[in-house]
Formats: sequence, C-alpha cells, structure tokens
Amino acid sequence: MGNLTKALMLGICGTVSLTCQTAQADTDYQQQREQFVEQMVTKHAFERTEVESLLDQAKRDETILEAIARPWEAKPWYQYYPIFLTEKRLQSGLKFWQQHEETLARAEQEFGVPAEIIVAIIGVETFYGEYRGKYSVLDALYTLGFHYPPRAKFFRSELEQYMLLTREESLPALELMGSYAGAMGYGQFISSSYRHYAVDFDGDNVRDLLGNPVDAIGSVANYFAEHGWQNNEPVAVKLAASEAHAKLVSKGLKPDTTVAELKQNGLELPEHSVVMEQSLAKVFEFELAEGHEYWLGYNNFYVITRYNHSPLYAMAVYQLSQQIKQAR
Repeated sequence: MGNLTKALMLGICGTVSLTCQTAQADTDYQQQREQFVEQMVTKHAFERTEVESLLDQAKRDETILEAIARPWEAKPWYQYYPIFLTEKRLQSGLKFWQQHEETLARAEQEFGVPAEIIVAIIGVETFYGEYRGKYSVLDALYTLGFHYPPRAKFFRSELEQYMLLTREESLPALELMGSYAGAMGYGQFISSSYRHYAVDFDGDNVRDLLGNPVDAIGSVANYFAEHGWQNNEPVAVKLAASEAHAKLVSKGLKPDTTVAELKQNGLELPEHSVVMEQSLAKVFEFELAEGHEYWLGYNNFYVITRYNHSPLYAMAVYQLSQQIKQAR
C-alpha cells in the first residue's frame, strides 16, 4: 500500500473503525496472497494458474480458528492427562504393538528408539489411526496462514511445504484430511516434517504416512533419531514434592543444568537412580487438583517435546509408553 493510500484511509477512518480494520485486513490478505503465489512460481516453478486455483478453492474455516485458540496443552496437567492415559488407549496400544511387533523391533534396532515410545506417540496422536483428523489440510493451512496473524508466517510456510509435498508424492491436495493445524496421518506429521523425516519402511517405494502404519512407525522412529534421541538413556524421573524442587523449576524446555549442579541447589534423586552427574537435566512442575508434582526431565524428554512443544504432551507420551511396556 502506498503512502497516499494509507493517508487517505487514515483520513476517512479517523479513529480505526471495524470497517477500516476489515479493509486493512483485506488489503493485507491480497498482498500476502500475491507474495505467496509469486514465491511458488519463482522459487518452485509452479504454474501461476495452478497456485491461484488452489487458493481459490481453499476455504477460511472458523472452527479451525476456534480450535487453535483453545489447545489441549493449555489445560492444567490434572485435566490433560486423563484425556490420554486411559485403559482403552492402553489396550489399543498393546494390540497395535502385537500387530506390528516385527516392524517395531526393526525400527528400534535401526533407529535406536524404543518401541514403547513409538507406540505411545501414535496412540496419543491418532489413537492408532482411528482419529486422523476431520479438517481439510488445505483449508487448515490456508486459514491459519492468511487469517491467523500470531502464526501466519509459519502456516504459510507449511502451505508452501504442503504444495511441494503433494507434488512430490502425487497426493491430492484438495482431498487430504488432518488436524486443525494441518497435521496428517498416523503420526500427525505437518508437511515440512513429512517431507524431511518420512521414510519408506516397507520397501514399496512410497512414503505413505496417511494409510500405512509400517511407514508411520519407521518415520516416527526416524524423527526421534534425527532430533537426538539417546538410546538406553533415561527420559524422566519423578521427584518428591518439596519446596526445594519447586525452587529448581525454570522456564523453557531444553535441559540446561547438570545433575551435579542441580544437586548442589537442592535436587534429591530417588533411591537407586543411576544418572551421570554431568547429564543435562531440567526440573518440571505439573499442576494437580491439589498441589503439584515434580519431574526431572533429561535429553530424551526434551526430544519428545520436539514433536509437540509442551511438557504436558511429553509427559503423557512418556507415561503411556511406560504403561504399555509394563503391561506387555
């Protein structure tokens, strides 16, 4: 928008009214859309008409904007974990492990990621493929990329990745369904993750995370391996609920203090904990209906948060994995 146009708008509006805000939003949308089209044409050699046609067929979905405004991860721990740590999910996890025992063993051997972690991820994400998403992936990325300012840049980038993915894998861009954030398949990979971490784990020359649990298992394992999973290293240890541990809680997700340093500042590990003093770790606090509980998270706990940037999510995955492992 030129300076003259801006001045005219300000003159007409005086104080910013709803009408002017709408006009500004429409102008911003047109600029962002044109920039996106130009990028796909010049950077990736798409036909302009192809990109414009796809955007014309995409729809702004208000239910997607409502969903992203109230994520489950905003709940306190005592309301969050009952969603995932259920007897039904445990039994389904055991059944999934039995059905894919050979594939899970191969993934664990090849990538160094425990089978129970892979099973838990797929269980938390889609209930073993039962709930793979009810939203159009195209509509989700279009809605959030052009009509959700807080994360618009990220979701436009994912829309770019989605168009590249559907071209590379010969997928129908208008038909794929997923989460309100545009994640797809058994493991709920976003488009950039699908492109970079999906593997063909059954040897049919297709990386199918949408309908093939074998490829999904291999791809989840590859994702964790690429993000630094350390085989045979701990994930998290429950600590006593104490004021000393409460004082050790800090912001962020990445372990940034050695166990030795945490001990010097009041950390008390449970008996029989075997941990190297120089291991990096972080104390996390989880809200209960009454009080709090405290956990020490190591590198592998942090790696789980690379899948979903929430300690609640990582803890639900870890606890489900342990329930499934112990029940086998």
